[in-house]
Amino acid sequence: MENLSLQELQFFLEEDLFLLPEDAKKLKDQQSNSDQTSSLEAPNRSVKEVQETYESTISSTELAKEELPPIQVKGNFTKGLLIVHEEDDLSEEVMNMLVKMINAVGHSMNEVGLVSSNILENRTLEEFEALNAHTILKFGKIKHAVNSVPAIPYEVFTDLETQYLFADALGQIAEDNTLKRKLWNALQILFNIKK
Repeated sequence: MENLSLQELQFFLEEDLFLLPEDAKKLKDQQSNSDQTSSLEAPNRSVKEVQETYESTISSTELAKEELPPIQVKGNFTKGLLIVHEEDDLSEEVMNMLVKMINAVGHSMNEVGLVSSNILENRTLEEFEALNAHTILKFGKIKHAVNSVPAIPYEVFTDLETQYLFADALGQIAEDNTLKRKLWNALQILFNIKK
């Protein structure tokens, strides 16, 4: 119930809710954002008033999201192969491993797209799907809704026309031969490479 929005809570609560002055003071101390602080200055606001404020905040947030440019992908991304990685910048050692890996599965780095986790932060799943990737290799922890895909690490998962392969961070794989073998086995299955 902690995660319910005000709109959902209104179905459970029939009476108006009020914020006590003591609680308002505690919240004021915790808040650094001036917009949030100003909403606490009137502790006797009803749920409907708070809901209206919430809805206006959502609509302004949605407008801000609409103004965002498309997700920027490094590389030509001509074959629909997208590599999403945790690291902001890939070291030379990791990049060399990645190039060898992509070449081993019959592709070149000119054909793939690279996206780091920080580029995907605060982006929607719809924006991600708009990239139209057919094969997605996700390395490491990504702060994005793509994590909702029920893929098991190092196992190929297919959803409609898109294939997913989730694995550990590229830096970890570069340092661990067991993870390299695990990744290679999964890539052989994904790209239908016979041993």
